[in-house]
Amino acid sequence: MFVAMNRFRVIKDEAGAFEDRWIGRDSQLHTVPGFVSFNLLRGPEREDHILYASHTIWKDHADFEAWTKSEAFRLAHAGAGGAKPLTLGHPEFEGFSSVDAAARGEQSV
Repeated sequence: MFVAMNRFRVIKDEAGAFEDRWIGRDSQLHTVPGFVSFNLLRGPEREDHILYASHTIWKDHADFEAWTKSEAFRLAHAGAGGAKPLTLGHPEFEGFSSVDAAARGEQSV
């Protein structure tokens, strides 16, 4: 299993627009081999932003890598930078591989 996360520092007054953008987009994830699930998580509120994380689970790292190089990825991210800024800076990516399943020679989903 591989978990791909992006953390976003969303401008407080833009939280509604940020959530609407994610809810309304056609991610294309359902068409991609190895995709398991997606969640958009709202985290703590800070002085100048609200922390959000996109949390995507994949069968394995190779499937995630294939997604990032796919036409589906390009379509899902088309126009992402063209609108009014909703975040403070770029998202911070974090990728995690499952240790427990790998140690047992299994794939967990």
